[in-house]
Amino acid sequence: MTYQSRRELLKAVWKRYRKAERDEKSLILDELCENTGMHRKYLIQLLNKPKDALSRQGRRPRGPTYDETVMAVIKEVWEAAGHPWSERLKAMLSLWMPWIDRKFPHLTPKQHEQLLRISARQIDRRLKESRRAHKRNLFNHTKPGALLKRHIPVRTDNWDILEPGFVEIDLVAHCGPCASGEFIYSLNLTDLETQWVETRAVMGKGETGTVQALKHLRDRLPFALRGIDSDNGSEFINYHLYGYCQKEHIQFTRGRPYMKNDNAHIEQKNWTHVRKILAWDRYDSPEALEAINELYCHELSIMMNLFQPVVKLIEKRRVGNKVKRVYDAPQTPLDRLAARYKRPPKAVRELLALRERIDPFELAERIEIRLKAIYELRRK
Repeated sequence: MTYQSRRELLKAVWKRYRKAERDEKSLILDELCENTGMHRKYLIQLLNKPKDALSRQGRRPRGPTYDETVMAVIKEVWEAAGHPWSERLKAMLSLWMPWIDRKFPHLTPKQHEQLLRISARQIDRRLKESRRAHKRNLFNHTKPGALLKRHIPVRTDNWDILEPGFVEIDLVAHCGPCASGEFIYSLNLTDLETQWVETRAVMGKGETGTVQALKHLRDRLPFALRGIDSDNGSEFINYHLYGYCQKEHIQFTRGRPYMKNDNAHIEQKNWTHVRKILAWDRYDSPEALEAINELYCHELSIMMNLFQPVVKLIEKRRVGNKVKRVYDAPQTPLDRLAARYKRPPKAVRELLALRERIDPFELAERIEIRLKAIYELRRK
C-alpha cells in the first residue's frame, strides 16, 4: 500500500474512530494494522490529530544544514579551480584549507567544520544551477595516418602501469568553426600512473613541430618519459616521431582505429585541460601561440598538477545491465608522484616546496588575467 493510499484510508475511518467506544477503537486499530502494516501506537498518534493533518504530503522539509557563507566559500573554490567534479572538489577543500582561512578570516569554527564535513553529493545538489552554464560539446579534427602502422604496435588493452613515465598524447584543434588554413593545436600529454598533465601549443600539426613540442614536454616532466601511446593521426604516425622514439628508447604504441576509448585518459584531459580553458574559438596568430604557451608552461601547469586532486579508476564490473565503476581517493598528481618514493627526488621536493609558497586563489586570478589576454587574440 502506498503512502497516499494509507492516508486516504486513515481519513476514511477518522470520524468513526473518534466517535467509537474503547472496544470498537481497538477493533479499528487491529484492522488498520493488518491492512497498512503500520505500528499500532503510530496509528493512535495519527488518528488523534485533526483530520486536516492527515492531508499533509510527506514530512516537513528540513532546513538547510549548510549556510550561505559555507556555500559561497565552496563556490569560490569551485570557480577558482576551474569547476571540478564534486568528488575532486571535496578533496580540494581540505587541501586548500590554509588559503581558505586566509581569504575568509571571518569563518566561524562551525562553518569551518561544515566545509570539511559536506559530502560530494550535497555539493552536486547545491551547485546544480551553476554547473548548467559550463556544459558544451566536443569535436575533433584528426585525420588517420597511413604510414608506419605495421611498425607501431596496437595497444588493445590497458597498460599494467606500475611506474610513472608511460603517457598518452593527443592534439586538440583550435580552428573555431572553420578548419581551413593554418591554426594552433594543443599537444596534450597525460601520465597514466600519476595523472600528471603537460600541454604545449604548436602552429599547425606538422610532423617536425609535433616532435619539437613533445621534446619540450619531456623536459618539463618531473620523471623520465618511458612510453607514449597515441591515436592513428598522421601527426603521430610518421617517420619523425617514430625515429625519435627509436633513438631515445621510448616505447611507442597506438590505439585501434575509430576506438577512442583506447585513449580514454587523454580524451578526458583534452576536456579538463584544454577545452574548458580555451573553448572552441580559433587561434592562428604567433601572438596567440606565445600567450597560450605562457599559460600552459606556468600558471595552468602548477594549478592542475599541484592543486587539483584527480581520481583513478581501480575497478569496473557489470551489475545486471549497468556498469559499476570504483575510483580511488582523490589525490593531486604531485601527491601521487611523491607517494612513490620513501625519499622524493630533488625535482619532486622542489615542487612540494613550491606548493607551500603559492596561494591557489592568487594563482587562479593570474590564470584569469592571462585568459582575458588570450581571448583578445582569438579570431573574430
